[in-house]
Amino acid sequence: MVLRYLEILEAVAETGTFTGAAKKLYITQSAVSHAVAELEKQAGTALFERLPKGAVLTPCGVSLLEESRGILTACRNLDRRIKHLEETTPVNIVSSITIASFMLPEILRQLKETAPDLHISVRVASANAALDILQRGNADIAFWEGAAPKGNFHTVFLGSYRLCAACAPDFPLPDQVITPARLCSCPLLLREPGSAIRDTLDNTLALASQKAAPVWESVNSLALIKAAEAGLGITILPEQLLSDSLLLKKLRIVRLDKMNMENQMLALYHKDRYITKNLQLLIDRLLRTS
Repeated sequence: MVLRYLEILEAVAETGTFTGAAKKLYITQSAVSHAVAELEKQAGTALFERLPKGAVLTPCGVSLLEESRGILTACRNLDRRIKHLEETTPVNIVSSITIASFMLPEILRQLKETAPDLHISVRVASANAALDILQRGNADIAFWEGAAPKGNFHTVFLGSYRLCAACAPDFPLPDQVITPARLCSCPLLLREPGSAIRDTLDNTLALASQKAAPVWESVNSLALIKAAEAGLGITILPEQLLSDSLLLKKLRIVRLDKMNMENQMLALYHKDRYITKNLQLLIDRLLRTS
């Protein structure tokens, strides 16, 4: 089936003559006759009644034209949009959970102010999963926590955050600096393995020959904060996520001995990936933020 033939079928039906269809489509009458003949050959039946005053669709011709209308409309709509595909194609973002919790919303809010028609799709995952999604080509850009990963990536530094330990004010722990060993003897409420927060903690403890055995593991930082507020143990999370609970005195900081934990925040995108106009808008915003 040739799309042009369907356009010719429609034009003949609308003008009522082969000559009129040829003028409407700026083609020759013989081209119209050839197209109709080909369609009738494929259909195995007449599509037009050739009358002295013009051409009229047969019932089979009416049926074919009705079937063709949706195809023709879709193709015309696509033809109008094809020059603006970049503007209407969303930027696919994958973000680590922590960055999505306190940094990404403000970045996207600012971006929407300058580019209100920008389409953005966000997927939130653990840091390791976010990198895997980017490497598979299922995201245009990834927001990542930790040291810059190996690979063919451009990186934009977005800042850093400090990890803090916190517990309920009445949690039975001396108000003094505690060692990694003492920390690991307490009930711990931690993010899941594979998250940037957990990786940083585990690596820091390993340097002190210690290993965490949490009583809670969760991908949801808020769940860990609520558990800590309830006095169920010590949680270790970015300072920004703990700030409200600390301000309201629902939590207190646990001072750790020789455990200075910090994570970088980066935006990553492939060096060899085609940069659409919309993705470039986001990258430019990030460069101004960094």
